[in-house]
Amino acid sequence: MTREDIQAEGDAYEAFTKSIVESGNFLDGDPFEATGNATTVSIRDGKIQTTPGPVEQTKLQLSAYYKVEAESPEQAVEMASRIPGARRGFIEVRPVWNFEL
Repeated sequence: MTREDIQAEGDAYEAFTKSIVESGNFLDGDPFEATGNATTVSIRDGKIQTTPGPVEQTKLQLSAYYKVEAESPEQAVEMASRIPGARRGFIEVRPVWNFEL
């Protein structure tokens, strides 16, 4: 990507983020560090075990997340379709468990 392409994509992300904040759908979101900075933690036989890296090595990695409140799965997909990265990569839409009774 050229410097201009990078700037244009950054501007597009800023516009998208502003649109979901102004609509009241935005709840939270941050970029992730690279998977190489991850540590996987497990407990086996009562002992903490750690291994460097993600749980699973994959070609693709999540680079950031937007947590939004959508009125329907269709609205969540519509918002995801406006994320600039959808043009080159993939956007995963996933519900969040609601533990409120």
